[in-house]
Amino acid sequence: MEASKHSKRWLTFAPIGLILIGSGLSMAIDAGFYRMNGAATIKWVLYGTCALIVFNAGLSFFGQAIIEKIKHDQSKP
Repeated sequence: MEASKHSKRWLTFAPIGLILIGSGLSMAIDAGFYRMNGAATIKWVLYGTCALIVFNAGLSFFGQAIIEKIKHDQSKP
């Protein structure tokens, strides 16, 4: 039963983490384009800050997925 709980968490957190990592990187690139195109400083700074928040959330989710995978593997008979 314990392995099943960790398996569900692992299979949930890993895709969420990967999606957030990709989204955060894409947003950061967009913020760079805003800056290059001469957008107002506040616009690209806030957008870039949000991008970093999304990216770091993705890293956190993916890191937790790795922890759950290790716990899943350790709880197998």
